[in-house]
Amino acid sequence: MIFHNALDIAEIVRQLLEEGWEIDPEDLARISPYLTEHINRFGEYSTHELGIQPDAYDPKLDVDFTPLREQDLTPAGVGQAA
Repeated sequence: MIFHNALDIAEIVRQLLEEGWEIDPEDLARISPYLTEHINRFGEYSTHELGIQPDAYDPKLDVDFTPLREQDLTPAGVGQAA
């Protein structure tokens, strides 16, 4: 589920970039793909029976993460305001 959420987030970021939005890498650093309120974590999932082939994974996002690499991204550093 986390991987699926990460794919959904990446797709939305791509759509926003295509629409001309400027994506701040600091905003993306605060998004978590581990959101569980919509997931039945202990339920049964039988998706193989649907016969749906997933799209190929594209890890490329046109967002410059260089500013984040230059910052302290330890758990204490991420939550601090600039």
